[in-house]
Amino acid sequence: MSVITSVVVTPIAFRDPPLLNASGIHEPWALRSIIEVVTESGVCGISESYGDEQTLSQLNKVAPLLVGLDVFHCNRLLETVRQTVGETVTEGGIELAPGTNQSTTVPRVFAAFEVAFLDAVGKLTGRSVCDLLGGKVRDAVPFSAYLFYKYERHGFTEDPWQDRWGEVLTPADVVRCARQMIDQYGFQSIKLKAGVFEPQQELEAMRALAEAFPGYPLRIDPNGNWSAETTKRWLPEMTGLLQYLEDPAPGKDAMAEVNQVSDIPLATNMCVIGFFDLPEALRKGSVDVVLSDHHYWGGLQATRDLARICETWGLGLSMHSNSHLGISLMAMAHAAAAIDNLSYACDTHYPWQEEEVIVGGKIAFDRGSVAIPDAPGLGVELDREALARLADNYRHCGIRSRNDVAEMQKYDPRWTGATPRF
Repeated sequence: MSVITSVVVTPIAFRDPPLLNASGIHEPWALRSIIEVVTESGVCGISESYGDEQTLSQLNKVAPLLVGLDVFHCNRLLETVRQTVGETVTEGGIELAPGTNQSTTVPRVFAAFEVAFLDAVGKLTGRSVCDLLGGKVRDAVPFSAYLFYKYERHGFTEDPWQDRWGEVLTPADVVRCARQMIDQYGFQSIKLKAGVFEPQQELEAMRALAEAFPGYPLRIDPNGNWSAETTKRWLPEMTGLLQYLEDPAPGKDAMAEVNQVSDIPLATNMCVIGFFDLPEALRKGSVDVVLSDHHYWGGLQATRDLARICETWGLGLSMHSNSHLGISLMAMAHAAAAIDNLSYACDTHYPWQEEEVIVGGKIAFDRGSVAIPDAPGLGVELDREALARLADNYRHCGIRSRNDVAEMQKYDPRWTGATPRF
């Protein structure tokens, strides 16, 4: 019943607004992959991962080798991924097993299939993925309103599509967008993607948010686009304003330099991106909060392992997000619901996306939270018509790998995306 008979990887594309960030600007289409793992009993486990050419090539190398494996055997899955896409490296003259180097390749490819394996196991056993991870410690998972500076619409395209959020460039625009998002989704905390304008302008937006939403926890994420000196200069303006400060400066050393003089917790999804980063970050005191992401940390079980490490070392824990659809959202929610030391509301790009690939359309939020269904597996199923439509988008969108720098160069040919810029 649980032996795999086929694995299908389908690249998809969906509309993405012109969101600004430290690297540049989002392209008109976001790329993802949908993975289906089918067992001999007809059960189909699903997952969602990255859709760039490199990832698709790696997924398609592994996929046919999974036929004949048992979906209960995630260790065999890991072994297969390591042998197929892991690099063999040497350390002290000793050859290490493939996939043990400081790379996110193996964790990223493994995670894409692990979620589908767990979804299939849940469907076979009649239990939710959250149950497979130890069971609920919360019935619903809180997410944060994730704000971006953005243009009104994409330039340099004949496509008439335009998102519903409008232009967001000034502090007043930021407050308006926050109110629009909170009114629709009920979020109870707010994050601003920064590193786009001068720090003074971005902190004016944060103060405007504090005034408009008193009592709401606030976060700002300059994406490593401030130097350590710039960050330290502006720290007094942020004291008492922020719940945490995310990746103000690039790298563990710069973050540690800031942390030595900061009373604000420092969070990261940039200088700690895998277990291999933790020893140095802990030794240097670079971070106080780790923003996990099962897509590149090695899956849902690895996310649970990370939670225990954070608990042991006194680190806060939350979740990072990228442009994604409902399968990834539910995978995040199932993992977060099983982690008792989830310290902060999770990030999600979900409000920015209008399309969906699951039956029933967009997942509902209640007061900013996503409820964990009691249904088997992830609790969602593929909408075949929607999948075909988004796969057709991929075939015709002309994008094969995300490149925010190149997209920004259409607006500003001198743009390099080099950081830190401030």
